[in-house]
Amino acid sequence: MKSIIVYSVILFTVTGILFISSPVSHNKIKGDDVKDNISGIVVKDIDNKEVHLSDYKDKVLLIVNVASYCGYTKQYSGLEELYKEYKSQGFEILAFPCNQFGEQEPGTNEEIKNFCSSKFDITFRLFDKIDVNGKNKSPLYTILTDNKVTGKGDIKWNFEKFLIDKKGNVVARFLSSVEPTSEKLISNLKKELAK
Repeated sequence: MKSIIVYSVILFTVTGILFISSPVSHNKIKGDDVKDNISGIVVKDIDNKEVHLSDYKDKVLLIVNVASYCGYTKQYSGLEELYKEYKSQGFEILAFPCNQFGEQEPGTNEEIKNFCSSKFDITFRLFDKIDVNGKNKSPLYTILTDNKVTGKGDIKWNFEKFLIDKKGNVVARFLSSVEPTSEKLISNLKKELAK
């Protein structure tokens, strides 16, 4: 009987220690943070090289799904203007070609790169063509389109824009119709750069 009591006390003590030291609640919080943060994502650039988004720590980002044959394609000019104006302050634009909207980005990565260079003299970084909606949605866009700041909702069209803070958190979403040089976008950008 005495050995049963001792065994029970030891079992209760060990279980209590395991329960108290359990990282479950910490992991849940960490998991929620990861869900809203892009730093853990790895993507490929337009030259098929791996890029860890954690490399952009301490930079403010604007992530855009782009297309070469869209009514909004002229926004490349505004994006380049914005990039040239603020890149010295720690700003980067990450452009992800996508062919899901009216098949307006049918080219290869090489064709897309040449188009952006010859038509718009783009100097910000271009990435591999991806899906931003549906079953093959990029993990990056899973975070961008489902987070506690901008809510949940599929990309509606080309040239939607997401502002990311210096820690990799999504802080704002702008629909295609919002011009890159609009006061709405620039005021949010300046606020993040000043932090």
